[in-house]
Formats: sequence, structure tokens, C-alpha cells
Amino acid sequence: MSELQRRLVHAAGTGIPGLYLLDVLSWRELGLFLVVATGVALVLETVRLFVGLDWMVYERLTREYEQEYLAGYALYFLGMTAVALAFAPRVAVPGMLMLTVADPASGLLGEGDFRRIKRLPVLLATFGLCLVLAVPFVPLLPATLGALAATAADGAKPVVGGYVIDDNLTIPLAAAAAIRLGLGYAPELLG
Repeated sequence: MSELQRRLVHAAGTGIPGLYLLDVLSWRELGLFLVVATGVALVLETVRLFVGLDWMVYERLTREYEQEYLAGYALYFLGMTAVALAFAPRVAVPGMLMLTVADPASGLLGEGDFRRIKRLPVLLATFGLCLVLAVPFVPLLPATLGALAATAADGAKPVVGGYVIDDNLTIPLAAAAAIRLGLGYAPELLG
């Protein structure tokens, strides 16, 4: 049951870019909100890792490999904050949605498959969902590049120095960077 709970919490983060899309917060206010939320997450993680904060929520919502390292939720906030501060809304929001919608959907589709690289049908479904999420914001070519980048970030779990590079950080960053690249250079590539 904890895996489904993790996916639901993950998807609930859609409310963060939703605050901007529903005009509840300006883009600047959303960035400030994310900076504060990330600060809180990092303080909680510092206490958890170095002092020993042992809340039940950590036992239910963190994975085994996160016990000794920064948990996925903190990386989730770091990734969302980075794209909110570095990119315009039309670039950042699709990257955020790929993290909050496509990543948990991909996880449910690939549930029980603990390979380092996900199976092709899961990757194709992830790509399709990411593309659908990006097309309302940007033209097809940048949306496709963003979807490819997010799918690649979601599909592989690289390990560096014994630490799993969590896709909560890499999905929004890769997607937004690829979308921005597509917006900036696509006309030159086509012409």
C-alpha cells in the first residue's frame, strides 16, 4: 500500500503548478513558495539524516535507498524550484507536470519491475503522456524534445558513488532544458 500512497502524494504535487495555472499565485510568487518549501524540506532532511527525525511518514513514503541519503521529496522540491527559477512558465510548467503526473503514472505502469532501465511499453506510455502534457504550452518539436528528455530521465536510474540519482530531480530539469533548447534552436534546425 505504501507504493500507491507514494504515487498519490507525488501526483498531488500537480497542485503546485496548478496554483499558477489557476492564477492563484503569480509566477514570481510560485517561485518564492517553492524556495520556502524547498528550504523546509532541506531542514527536515538535515534533521532526519543527522539528528534522527523518525516520523511515521518517513517510514511509509521513503524508499530503502533513501534512508541514508536525501529523500525523493526533497529532490522533488529542488527540481521544481530550479525550473521555476531558471525558466519561463511555458517551459517550466510542462517539466513540473511531467514530474507530478507522468512520473507516478510511469511508476504504476512499471510497478514490480526493478530493472535499472524500464521496459519499452512503459517508456512509450511515459513519452506519450509527457508529450500530451507539454503540447498545450509549446509547439510540437519542443514538446517532443521535452517528452524525450523526461522519458530518458524517468527510464534509467543511474547510480553515482553508490547514490541513486533520483528522477524527481532529473525529470523537470531535463524536460525544461530540452523544451527551452527546442524553442531556441528548432527554427534553425528545420531551416
